[in-house]
Amino acid sequence: MKKHYYSYNEFLQDVHVLIQQCKPYECDVILGISRGGLTISHFMGEALNIRNVFTINSIHYDGVRKLDTFNIFNIPNLINASKVLIVDDIVDSGETMVEVFKILKEKFPMCEFKLASLFYKKTALVQPDFTVKEAPHWIDFFWEADLKKLS
Repeated sequence: MKKHYYSYNEFLQDVHVLIQQCKPYECDVILGISRGGLTISHFMGEALNIRNVFTINSIHYDGVRKLDTFNIFNIPNLINASKVLIVDDIVDSGETMVEVFKILKEKFPMCEFKLASLFYKKTALVQPDFTVKEAPHWIDFFWEADLKKLS
């Protein structure tokens, strides 16, 4: 499998682009998909001066192996939110996002949800509203790859 190492320096450049794209949306909540969206949502919260940065857990992969099930949990209370920016590192198949959107829209129908992702695949079931790069290969993000080197 061909892989692309995604460095911290590349991330800094790309997250800046993503922040500029998302700024006009003026969200009041950033919701990071754990774990891939955590680093990005933290940077975006700082840059956009948004303190309402929450996470939601979603498990559909075990390493590089896609699972047959979805496990979505730790859903924050968004009852007071109006515009929620969901943030993840990559929209691969889009299957996880379909489930996340379904659950969030059922629980919080008064919220508007938009999706931001550094990477996307053209074949995904859901396309991000804000994105930076297409992902033709597997992405080894620095926050995963660099820690494995230390182990």
